[in-house]
Amino acid sequence: MGVDSSDATANSASGGLQLTLELEHPDCWMREVTAATSARLLVNAAYLVGEQVKAHVVAYAESADAVDALVAATRASDHTYAVTEMDTRRSFGGISAPVNKATSTLLVEYGPEESIHDALVSHGFMNQEPIRIRDGTEYWTVAIDESRATIQEKLDAVCAQKDASITVTQITSATTGSRERDGLAIRQLSDKQREVFELARKRGYYDYPRAVSGSELADELGIAKTTFHEHLRKVEATLLGPRDADRY
Repeated sequence: MGVDSSDATANSASGGLQLTLELEHPDCWMREVTAATSARLLVNAAYLVGEQVKAHVVAYAESADAVDALVAATRASDHTYAVTEMDTRRSFGGISAPVNKATSTLLVEYGPEESIHDALVSHGFMNQEPIRIRDGTEYWTVAIDESRATIQEKLDAVCAQKDASITVTQITSATTGSRERDGLAIRQLSDKQREVFELARKRGYYDYPRAVSGSELADELGIAKTTFHEHLRKVEATLLGPRDADRY
């Protein structure tokens, strides 16, 4: 079992589609602790060692107190066996971590039956980025070399196997050039920018006619309308290029 983002990218399908998924499944400590605290998680790598999964994760938040609360909740969870805080002064190659946030790097051990990764991989879904978890929901970017009809069948099979709920929020062509370019652009977004953009896309802000206003989305996010539009402007400039973004 491996959720190592670099290995998964190297082994991903050369064609097919790239999907952005929002998913939930029971008995998951990551969902539990992010739902109970204001902190979030990035899963950089996870491996099956013996009969346990060992995951390298980064907990992060606006404050050190929020990170400490998540670490404490992780230690107290019935779904974790051991939690080790790693030395954040050292550099770990290939590890993604948010900038300008309070962080804690953890090695967490838990049971493979409480992970959904193997179910996804066994059905052909190859992870493309570090997994993000916030507010009890996991966010995955995966590639698969199958038709759309087959993809739905496979997602239904994963849901049945793990009693999971999976929503596909985006499907794009996974041609090598566009995937590498889009993946680089997405990784340049801040966590808040990604949250704003994903909510806008999910609620129909980019539909025609527009299904929701910027003011409504700003209220839902608890930010000012001007802040919402500033986040979107930066997202569009990153994903589309400054010249294209100016048209919106």
